[in-house]
Amino acid sequence: MTGLRFDNAFTRELPADPDTHLASRQVSGAAFSWVEPTPVAAPRIVAVSGEVAAMLGIDPARPDFAEIFAGNASIPGMTGYAMAYGGHQFGHWAGQLGDGRAIGLGEVLTAHDGRQELQLKGAGRTPYSRGADGRAVLRSSIREFLCSEAMHHLGVPTTRALSVVATGDQVVRDVMYDGNPAPEPGAIVCRVAPSFLRFGNYELPSSRGDTALLRQLVDFTVRTHFPAIDALPEAERNAAFFREVSTRTARLMAEWMRVGFVHGVMNTDNLSILGLTIDYGPYGWIDDFNPDWTPNTTDRQHRRYRFGNQPQIGYWNLQALAQALSPLFDSAEPLQRGLDAYVETFEATDAAYSAAKLGLLHARDGDDELIADLRGVLTAGGMDMTIFYRDLASLDVHAPHAGVLGAAFYSEAQRVAVSEPLDAWLKQYAQRVREDEASEGERLALMHASNPRYVLRNYLAQQAIDKAEQGDNSGVTELLEVLRYPYEAQPGKDHLAGRRPDWARDRVGCSMLSCCS
Repeated sequence: MTGLRFDNAFTRELPADPDTHLASRQVSGAAFSWVEPTPVAAPRIVAVSGEVAAMLGIDPARPDFAEIFAGNASIPGMTGYAMAYGGHQFGHWAGQLGDGRAIGLGEVLTAHDGRQELQLKGAGRTPYSRGADGRAVLRSSIREFLCSEAMHHLGVPTTRALSVVATGDQVVRDVMYDGNPAPEPGAIVCRVAPSFLRFGNYELPSSRGDTALLRQLVDFTVRTHFPAIDALPEAERNAAFFREVSTRTARLMAEWMRVGFVHGVMNTDNLSILGLTIDYGPYGWIDDFNPDWTPNTTDRQHRRYRFGNQPQIGYWNLQALAQALSPLFDSAEPLQRGLDAYVETFEATDAAYSAAKLGLLHARDGDDELIADLRGVLTAGGMDMTIFYRDLASLDVHAPHAGVLGAAFYSEAQRVAVSEPLDAWLKQYAQRVREDEASEGERLALMHASNPRYVLRNYLAQQAIDKAEQGDNSGVTELLEVLRYPYEAQPGKDHLAGRRPDWARDRVGCSMLSCCS
């Protein structure tokens, strides 16, 4: 482990907060504050991703692994810091936010995966903690760990997760914000990404009129993470930078919609500048198809971050980023071109993914209506999105019958209610498939590669959490292994591919979650 090659460019090349006290405060003129993790009582490994460990060159069997990734010990090259950033939360400017419970450890240069930043989430107070304790609980740490790895194997751009370490300390949380705080086991997740920069890093200095720091941040980001455009003249480079961020964000939104993922809290401080899924809080997967569903209790009333609205919020957040970057541009035209590129990229990518989920090699005229009609039927029937698309591959396109889709329904009444429109749609779909240029083998391969059999449903994560809180990590281990191969049929794992059970419909942790989840 001591052979890790640290190259801490972020802290080396950007200005630091000169005040090293942990007291919550406004931090100006700096990209980060120096801060070390606060030691914990009794670190114990709960789970490790062998793939991420191998990527970084870390041996999980090392005796002091738990101590290091709980923040109790360090190795040469590690240096603790917390990023400064702001953000729009639920559409309103919130001012300075920053890493309130996340502490960076440095950037490792890997053999095959480039620069990877290590960060401990739940490692203690920072100047950005705003009165909170800077800690995380076991349930939220397990949820982030599993979802990071699940999304990676689904093919969705994401931060990764190396480990979950239980701290041996108790952390008090009011899970549903209903005035009933209670102690819970604490934990720390080590998450990994090329960078944890997010839209809010650029919004904060811009909101303060600190154009010099804003320019430094953009220069650093392009030089370090977008080297292909770094040699362009400044005006062209900045335009290319915003366009690249816009198109990456568009592709990310299309990926979320493809697999039925709902982020739950798409504030601008939770959108990655690299187009990665970042900050796993109250997320969820669509069970019964409902474009208006959100997993976030805080968003229960207005449902700003509901499933069907995510592409629009991606655009809104990019508008906020464009406004923040505007001091670096002579006119708004390059920024508008970037926003236009977002729309074009999302529409093209979403159309291609939607066609692929149906086994169609290429979208053509009329497919938009076919897809829209299907979404209407799925909504009316409350059908399970993951199961429906996976089982659709079993349809006999020469004699289409809804019987192969029975497992997607949550009730017999819903099945009966949409039987006629579903049958009508299946006949249209079968006709479209028969006219497509894809062979049956190509169609099935495309559908199986586009429609996962296994996703991290909230109730599955909660079952694993329940076991882990009793000291049994087997549920976490089983899910981690199954979710490495989400598109493959895995014998003996059918219990992880079924509908959400009735008991989980309204249980805390299995349906809606709070921002501390």
